[in-house]
Amino acid sequence: MLPKVFVALDFADPMRALALADRLDPRRCGVKVGKELFVAAGPEPVRWLVARGFRVFLDLKFHDIPNTAAAACAAATRLGVAMLNVHAGGGRAMLAAAREAVDRTAGESGHARPLLLAVTVLTSLHDADLHEMGIPGTAAQQVVRLAQLTKACGLDGVVCSAHEAATLRAACGPHFRLVTPGIRPADAAPDDQARIVTPAAAIRLGADYLVIGRPITQAPDPLAALAAIDAAIAGVTGTGE
Repeated sequence: MLPKVFVALDFADPMRALALADRLDPRRCGVKVGKELFVAAGPEPVRWLVARGFRVFLDLKFHDIPNTAAAACAAATRLGVAMLNVHAGGGRAMLAAAREAVDRTAGESGHARPLLLAVTVLTSLHDADLHEMGIPGTAAQQVVRLAQLTKACGLDGVVCSAHEAATLRAACGPHFRLVTPGIRPADAAPDDQARIVTPAAAIRLGADYLVIGRPITQAPDPLAALAAIDAAIAGVTGTGE
């Protein structure tokens, strides 16, 4: 079973990222590796984190022709990651190719099959941005359309705003996985987040997994910050130690 919280290791310096991971417990959380760290250091930090027992969410948002996206997903699967993602905007053929590549590679490599997620509409895009690109309707409508396409292609879920979680849960059913970034505990600084969603609220809205960065990575005691978040989530789910 995957942990509810994935800690975002959003560092350009791999030594800072790995030093922070050393202060975490892989039994209590997963970690997210995104473009900044991956471009700076390549796959080696991912291999190190997997070897240490961390479940890794490789957040590279592959978006390319089907063959290229599928090859990238296969390579990510061979790294032993627990989750990876693509852009739903790549279309049905790309999504299906990614799904097939992950399944086949997991079987061939002996790794557990990672969750394959899609990104629908970037949270930086507004209705006017979509209209400029020739996409009709609202961003909220496009999110649902792409999430339903993602589900139809056999992917496991989507990365979404917590504000979209309830709508997507209703549209895509109880088994479709929802991974939500941008989560802040109630007592955390808002940083650059305009609309804060607390861990407990995100779970209530239907999120399965939470990606949390600075409230944990910049805390004096990251494990204590994680424990407080776990306690808040347990209050919603009814689980405990």
